[in-house]
Amino acid sequence: MKKILLSILFSTFLMGCSSSHTPSLEQYSNYTSGQTMGDATSFYWYTERSASPNSAADYVASGDYGWYKSNYRWDEGTLRELKREGEQLQKKSLVPYSVHLRFNDAGEAIYQQYRVDGKILPLDEEQLSHYLQQAQYLISETKNKDNQGLELIQGVWDGEVFETCTGHEYTQMEFNQTLPSFVVSRLASLDNYIAFLGKIRNNRVYIEELLMLADENHGCVEKPQLLK
Repeated sequence: MKKILLSILFSTFLMGCSSSHTPSLEQYSNYTSGQTMGDATSFYWYTERSASPNSAADYVASGDYGWYKSNYRWDEGTLRELKREGEQLQKKSLVPYSVHLRFNDAGEAIYQQYRVDGKILPLDEEQLSHYLQQAQYLISETKNKDNQGLELIQGVWDGEVFETCTGHEYTQMEFNQTLPSFVVSRLASLDNYIAFLGKIRNNRVYIEELLMLADENHGCVEKPQLLK
C-alpha cells in the first residue's frame, strides 16, 4: 500500500513540475515608451502575443497643431485595423478628425473612413502608407527603449514625493539629463504632473528623458481604447 501511495505522489510531483515549465500558448508581453520630436510629444503602448505584434496605442500632442490618439490591431503579424481620433489645425483653428482603416492579410486597405470636421474625405496611397509606417515605427521605437531598460512613467511630483499614476510613492528621484533652470525651479516649488522615460530600481526613480511637464490638474494620460 505504501509503495502504491508513494508511486502516486511521485507521479503527481512529476506532473506538477512538468506543467510549471510548459510555456503558455498565449504569452502576452506589454511595453510602453514615448518621445519628443519638435513640437510633438508621443506616448506609446504596445503588446506582443507569443513574440508577434498583437495591439498598440498612441497619444500624440502637438501643441497648437492639435493632438490625436490611436489604436492598432494585428493578426498573424499583419496590421489589420487602425482607428484614430483627434483634432488638427485647419484655417487657424482646431477641427475634429477621425480615421478608421481595415486591411486584408496582404496589407491592402479594404475599408477606409477619413472624416475631417464632419466631412468624409478620400485617402490616397501615400497617406495609407504613412499610417502603416507609423504603426511600424511605434513598434521599433518601443522595443528599442525597452532594450535600454526604459519605460513610460507618469505621475505627480510635489518636490519631495513622486506618486505614480498607479499609486506607488517614491522619495528618491534622479535626473540623468540636464534640465533648463526654469524646469528645475518649477519642479522644486510646485506640484507637477510629469511624464518621462525612465526606470525604477531599488525604490529609486531614474529619469532619462523628460517628456511632459504640466500642473497637477493635467491628469494621467490613459491608454486609448478606441477598438472594441
